[in-house]
Amino acid sequence: MDLQQMRYAVALAETRNFTRAAERCSVVQSSLSHRIAGLERELGVRLFARSSRRVELTGAGEAFVAGARECLAAADRAAADAAAATGVIRGRLAVGVIVTTAAVDVPELLQRYRARHPQVRVVLRSGRSDDLVADIRAGELDIAFLGLPESRRPSGVETVVLDRDRHVLVVPAGHRFAGASRVTLAQIAGETFVDFMAGTPARAQSDEAFAAAGLARDVAYEAAVVELMTRLVARGLGVALMPSAFMRPLVAADPELALVPVTDGPRRVEYLAWSRFNPGPATRAVLDVLGVRSPARPGRRSDGEPERSTVD
Repeated sequence: MDLQQMRYAVALAETRNFTRAAERCSVVQSSLSHRIAGLERELGVRLFARSSRRVELTGAGEAFVAGARECLAAADRAAADAAAATGVIRGRLAVGVIVTTAAVDVPELLQRYRARHPQVRVVLRSGRSDDLVADIRAGELDIAFLGLPESRRPSGVETVVLDRDRHVLVVPAGHRFAGASRVTLAQIAGETFVDFMAGTPARAQSDEAFAAAGLARDVAYEAAVVELMTRLVARGLGVALMPSAFMRPLVAADPELALVPVTDGPRRVEYLAWSRFNPGPATRAVLDVLGVRSPARPGRRSDGEPERSTVD
């Protein structure tokens, strides 16, 4: 058994397709199939159930792939640590980001990071905050930019607060509230709303604010893409509550939309999160670019206080 066989098995487990797994590993399909079959013979178990149309992990395969991921991560870390000892940082940096990140210009950050560390392969994934935190804990992401309601804080990861923000009301330019100096949740509760998907931290920011005020509202349109949400608002189909720091630059360039401050509107906290389990050189390097000091001991936040928070 070798690391390459483990990489092939992990790729096949994630793609569930021999052709796509071979493309990911930059090998011909026959070579990947041969190595997987050899691995199964060596282990004496079937890792994958195959048919002409489907590939699925067996119970033994699930157990093997979980261990293989840990071995590959350890091997990558060892190689990166060895390179860092010579003053050169190599390896992989997996970054997670929510679609409404505003505290940091992520493309500009990655540009500066690549200029300093060109031998690090950076991968970027967008997603919801709770999923990104879980991926850090699972070792699938190195760092992530999150946005959460004030009532929630990430757990099991190191964090630093990047910004705190209050939502604004996004309305069509011709809406009766456009141009108002400010509104309250009670005034807008009767509107039809466009919002993020139910159950996500992004949606919870508004849901919790209305619940705290004892108000109900009608969310008729749910979406995961900000551009779709703003287009729905611009067509007069509803209004939306969105983080002000993220929306102001967008609305400034869009005459079809207007922003209105909300006196008791939802509040959001943006976090930078990273693994509290021995972050590698590539992760420590991006923290340096951001001016964030990595804590000396696992299990403590960057401000030195114990982390006791939770994410639902």
